[in-house]
Amino acid sequence: MAAETASGYIQHHLTNLTYGQHPVNGWSFAHTAQEAKEMGFWAFHVDTLAVSVVLGLIFIVLFRLAARKATSDQPGGLQNFVEVLVEFVDGSVKDTFHGRNPLIAPLALTIFVWVFLMNFMDLIPVDWLPKLAATLVGDPHLYFRVVPTTDPNATLGLALSVFALILFYSVKVKGIGGFLGELTMHPFSSNNIAMKILLVPVNFLLEFVTLIAKPVSLALRLFGNLYAGELIFILIAIMFSGGMLLGSLGGVLQLAWAIFHILIIVLQAFIFMMLTIVYLSMAHEDNH
Repeated sequence: MAAETASGYIQHHLTNLTYGQHPVNGWSFAHTAQEAKEMGFWAFHVDTLAVSVVLGLIFIVLFRLAARKATSDQPGGLQNFVEVLVEFVDGSVKDTFHGRNPLIAPLALTIFVWVFLMNFMDLIPVDWLPKLAATLVGDPHLYFRVVPTTDPNATLGLALSVFALILFYSVKVKGIGGFLGELTMHPFSSNNIAMKILLVPVNFLLEFVTLIAKPVSLALRLFGNLYAGELIFILIAIMFSGGMLLGSLGGVLQLAWAIFHILIIVLQAFIFMMLTIVYLSMAHEDNH
């Protein structure tokens, strides 16, 4: 495969199906990566949104089906799987969350399963779904990325939703005064009034950076790991066009990386869930 062809193949697989307002074409789908860039911040990544919604519906339908058919006599495989998963998440919440909030366990379960399903899309061969989408639409050059968590817009959206809950419960539990006190009276403090006033901007700077780092770290950690995994799968896929020997090596590498990547997709979903629980636990702690 020529270098420019390989480069184009990689570029095509890393470009989202984008819909937005183009300065020249108006509201339309982007036909090139440059057009997608020119649409600016408010463009929609249609593939990310569509795959995320479909996976969310699969999660809801499967768990709803398990709940409707739940029985204590002879539970089926789906019920056993769901029960193990629910008990695992519930145990993680009880061990980590020290407040009392009925929202936390369902939220943790939703995050873990939904993020796992989005990560799992990385194990589907890189050409299958894009070619299927291109065939259905009738456009062989259609852009279509199938792993939502390789899109920073998706991971940042998840992280900002968690961040909004952190702010909400921080104010609800501690009050406005308590929340602002945490931002301005820690980590440095003094009994001297003048010194305490002087330390306020220093404390605020340190605590504000710590606060903002929470959604950023949540989003970038998930995005970075899955983006790297997707890129490796794409690079391995290029090897299949290099002849029988190189293609055979690519098949071995693809299988090895897929097996290792199973650990990554589970671990990243677990980390996102656990950090969410930890951050919300901290938001519920009233430090006087």
